[in-house]
Amino acid sequence: MFKWGLTYNFFVFLHIYKIISMSNIVAIVGRPNVGKSTLFNRLTESKSAITDPTAGVTRDRHYGKSNWNGKEFSVIDTGGYIFGSEDVFEQEIRQQVTLAVEQADVILFLVDAKEGLTPMDEDVANMLRKSKKKVFLVANKVDTFQKSLNISEFYSLGLGEIYSISSANGSGTGELLDELVKDFTDIETFEDEESSIPHISVVGRPNVGKSSFINMITGQDRNIVKDVAGTTRDSVNTRYKLFGFDFVIVDTAGLRKKKAEKDNIEFYSTMRAIRSIETSDVCILLIDAVEGFSAQDLNIFSLCQRNHKGVVVVVNKWDLIEKDSKTTKEVETMIREKTAPFSDIPIIFTSVINKQRIFKVLETAKEVYENRARKIPTSRLNEDLLPLVKEQNPPPEYKGKRVKIKYITQLKTEYPQFVFYCNLPQYVKQDYIRYVENQIRQRYNFTGVPIVVYFREK
Repeated sequence: MFKWGLTYNFFVFLHIYKIISMSNIVAIVGRPNVGKSTLFNRLTESKSAITDPTAGVTRDRHYGKSNWNGKEFSVIDTGGYIFGSEDVFEQEIRQQVTLAVEQADVILFLVDAKEGLTPMDEDVANMLRKSKKKVFLVANKVDTFQKSLNISEFYSLGLGEIYSISSANGSGTGELLDELVKDFTDIETFEDEESSIPHISVVGRPNVGKSSFINMITGQDRNIVKDVAGTTRDSVNTRYKLFGFDFVIVDTAGLRKKKAEKDNIEFYSTMRAIRSIETSDVCILLIDAVEGFSAQDLNIFSLCQRNHKGVVVVVNKWDLIEKDSKTTKEVETMIREKTAPFSDIPIIFTSVINKQRIFKVLETAKEVYENRARKIPTSRLNEDLLPLVKEQNPPPEYKGKRVKIKYITQLKTEYPQFVFYCNLPQYVKQDYIRYVENQIRQRYNFTGVPIVVYFREK
């Protein structure tokens, strides 16, 4: 039994690894405190990785997305690779770095031009040579001409050309990225029949009933179901073509908090689930009625919203709740308060095991898909909204200056984006943008769909 468990996990690992590695993935590695997280934040245009001069701040793998010259790629930030330190997490950090290197297509090996070559840099170089991966040797903190003269000692690592950058101010990163993306392929576009139909991902925390839901609607035990969190490791696609529906539905691994990821396979499962959200049209977010709408449910909801995906919230295990005539309304109100300001979402109460309102979920997901694809003609937008924002309730004056909105249009994108052209867009505050979004939602059906409103100068 023990040997079979190891063999099964090994093949699951290889399968997940193969799927993930179809994308362009870059890992940033190096000893502690060479600026890996600063570079990660620059490449992903975010501040999601903590940066601090104290060595060892980053312990887990941290991942994000980047785009350069039309080439999209994923970026993994890692902890400082080190031996013989007093950090009790040293071994775990090394394991995390090794896994990131195995997963990546290309490695950015950061060294510190200010401190020069160290034995720890040589340890990292030895590990990377064994990996057989393509490595870019990057000398960081080169923010003066004098420091650029001190990088020649890194040639002794035997990793070829050295790229000089300053991740703090961005100098040199453009040249590095030009070389980095040269061999990257465009994100693969599948031209089979399934690429033109809706993709719906079933997402949520572990053990909320995602696989049971899919098994119920398909009438097949396609996905393993157990009362053990984490049974689903990979994202499983199922073509559903019955009762007037035609879409691909995706069962995903349960998304835990990062600190709750217990093993290497679970990390890959989490990445795969996140990628399923990124490539879907609509996400069905299952929550556990007994446990309520948790902070992690909100995190998953926010992930769907940030990726501009349609969302249907499904409260499963509703049969286990003692309720009266007010319970449903109270739970709906609580969920909408937590998801605000994006509260225009459908909420459905189900019991998968009792087959309650299962097809209502599918019908609603189809409606949300149609809402996401809805296009409002420019003439109608201006007829409906322009009198409102020009005369009835224009943007408040700012420092005596008046914002004048001239016309409105919807961008031709896969999710709803609206542009309000005006003379002084910088003076339009977030409260007014939210007001405009609410007016759009009142007039047109975008239920379940995040919309984006821009004010631009004309």
